[in-house]
Amino acid sequence: MAVRTVLPIRKNDLIMVMAGKDRGKRGKVLRVNPKAGTVVVERINVVKRHTRPGGVSQQGGIIEKESPLHVSNVMVICSRCDRPVRTGHSFLADGKKVRVCKQCGETVD
Repeated sequence: MAVRTVLPIRKNDLIMVMAGKDRGKRGKVLRVNPKAGTVVVERINVVKRHTRPGGVSQQGGIIEKESPLHVSNVMVICSRCDRPVRTGHSFLADGKKVRVCKQCGETVD
């Protein structure tokens, strides 16, 4: 039986890194991998990859790319509080489920 993993962070969220070499930096989430529990954030956790030339068009050299961060090391930034917050869930009047800031109650979605 497959277990569905729901993460508090989604693609295009503005987040802040809470632990690691990039602690305190903010960025936008590019990809989320719920199975591994990781997120890839724009210009955060950049690593250098040494590649060999391959094929006709690919050029060799040192390529910088973003590496995944564990979801426990990042937090969503509330647009109203402008600080990292935990999120909860709430239902709107039309029955739609949304994420809300635990500090101010503002919707994060």
